Amino acid sequence: MEKAVPHQKRRSSRSHQGLGQLSLIEHALCPLHRNKSSGIELSHDARFHYTDSARKRRQANVRVIAPLGLFPTDEVYLWGLLALTMAYASGDGALTATPHWCLRRMGLVDSGTRRGGRQYQQFAAAIERLSVVNYLSDACYDPARAEHRKVSFHFFSYSLPVNPASDRAWTIIWDPVFFQLVQQTGGGMKFDLKLYKTLSPAARRLFLLVLKVSYGKRRLPVFELRHLAVDVLGFASTLAVRDMKVKVRKALEQLEAVGAIQNSTITKGDRSQWLIAFERGDSLQQIQQSGTLAAEHDSPLIDGLLTVGFDHGSAARIVQRYSHRLVAEWIDITLAAHERFGEAHFRKSPMAFLLDSLKKAQSGERTPPDWWQQSKRMELKNQKPTVRGQEVLSRLMSEVFGEPPTAPAMKGRPELARDLLKRLA
Repeated sequence: MEKAVPHQKRRSSRSHQGLGQLSLIEHALCPLHRNKSSGIELSHDARFHYTDSARKRRQANVRVIAPLGLFPTDEVYLWGLLALTMAYASGDGALTATPHWCLRRMGLVDSGTRRGGRQYQQFAAAIERLSVVNYLSDACYDPARAEHRKVSFHFFSYSLPVNPASDRAWTIIWDPVFFQLVQQTGGGMKFDLKLYKTLSPAARRLFLLVLKVSYGKRRLPVFELRHLAVDVLGFASTLAVRDMKVKVRKALEQLEAVGAIQNSTITKGDRSQWLIAFERGDSLQQIQQSGTLAAEHDSPLIDGLLTVGFDHGSAARIVQRYSHRLVAEWIDITLAAHERFGEAHFRKSPMAFLLDSLKKAQSGERTPPDWWQQSKRMELKNQKPTVRGQEVLSRLMSEVFGEPPTAPAMKGRPELARDLLKRLA
């Protein structure tokens, strides 16, 4: 873990933002004590509490199924990519960008980092793990309807070039149910990703929970030790109470060091329960207000235009003039044509081809070529889940929901998510 430094000293260099979905940050997406190998399949259960429309306290049950396993550090990529999509994409739930741009905007690489290095391999592996995660909850908050609902979704799908050395952009397409929950006012919460990364995985989860529960509240809630340690932070339920107190205390101390909380205590309450309380830190309000705004000169499309051959000023003007979808599509066509056919494919230059294509495509005079459409279909075909991944998911579904219905029972319709959740309960 990076050494925490006073928050005030970091603010001048702050340039990155994360975005968390409110219901998801109330519980751990995966344990902290497992997943030493990315190939370990995982089915993780958690719970959190909420107040319903009748102002009664309820418990929500969650199951996260990760066929390829899940690292606690994968949440950095999840919240970072979500923030980038909301800030820079066209609002359709898709982000088209080079991996270098994504990692640079998340502060995981700098301009001097060698492309294709260790950070890129970690990024690709995290995307693969996150893309096959299935999330089920019997009370996820829907801000559009102002109610808690049963949901089932995965985070996103992806499409990327088969050749790992390709300069073409990657595409992240968010699950419509999940993305709609985040898009709505009150569905997501922005936070300082730079500060978040300096914390340990347990302290990161506590940091997001503190930011959420402190909004607009004079008094902060008191947490029960076991619930906070196991369901929210992801520590093993088999830990002795003394060990839970030590681990939670370390997370509290990290948040006190950055000014997010102060005067934290762990005391024994009624019925032999241990209670955790803390107050707002001196820097919490500044932390809540931190963030960055999207800028045209740092659009995710800029890297692709620079690769084609444009200078930075020309690239920025193209991004401003044409729609995001159109520019992303024809950058990919141009780079794919260069990789497939070479420089001889272009009458003048790749830049001239791209500009001419954008003008004609905008007026409806040009459509993507058949060979490119075919290559896209082949890439999607090659990215279907592996046999191993399908076997793991099938076994987990069987363990979680019981044996699948017989063929006659399934004839005519697929099993609905609400039926799966009933069996989960």
